[in-house]
Order: sequence, then C-alpha cells, then structure tokens
Amino acid sequence: QLQLAESGGGLVQPGGSLRLSCQVSGGSRNVMGWFREIPGKEREFVAAINRGSTYSEYSDSVKGRFAISRDNAKNTVDLQMNNLKPEDTAVYFCAARIDHSNNWAHWGQGTQVTVSS
Repeated sequence: QLQLAESGGGLVQPGGSLRLSCQVSGGSRNVMGWFREIPGKEREFVAAINRGSTYSEYSDSVKGRFAISRDNAKNTVDLQMNNLKPEDTAVYFCAARIDHSNNWAHWGQGTQVTVSS
C-alpha cells in the first residue's frame, strides 16, 4: 500500500523560504502533488508533477514562488517555497493520484507551515 510522509514544515518569517519533502514508500504513482488546508477552509491544490518531470502545474496563488520537483531514484517529491506570505500558513499535504484518473487517493499526514513575524 502506498504511504506518504511529509517533512520540512515549520515557522518562517514573511519573505523567507522553506522546503517540504515527501517520502513515498510501497510503490509509486505517475502524478504526485501538494495540497494545503487552512482551518475552516477546503483543502486546496498547490502543485503537481508527473514522473518524468515533463509536466508541472501550480495554483495561481503560488505560481512564481513555489517549485515542485521529484527524485524518482529516492522516491521523493519536494516543494520549494520562496517569498512566503502569511496567507501561505496552512497544513501542507503530499498526495498521489491514481494513474489515468483524477482521483487523489493517497495522502500523507500533513506538515504545518506557519509564516509569521
């Protein structure tokens, strides 16, 4: 069974950077992504990438500031977050999409990112 484990969250000042990492075990999926959740709001899409890194997609709110990458040899998916803003504060989740579908069926436990001075 596919398992995802995020790491790298923490407290950072506005304008700072953080790098989140997702370790995947028990297999792999073509499309991996990151989502985030703010208390009281729906979980929202942040970024996605395919196995060959030939496709990537970002939400408008993070485009130009965040970069998703993956290392297939290590089975990891990273999210580099730059120029962080207070509104980026959320729990960030790594997710895997079932191949040939739009079903994000596999999720990690989440890691907290807090952007505050």
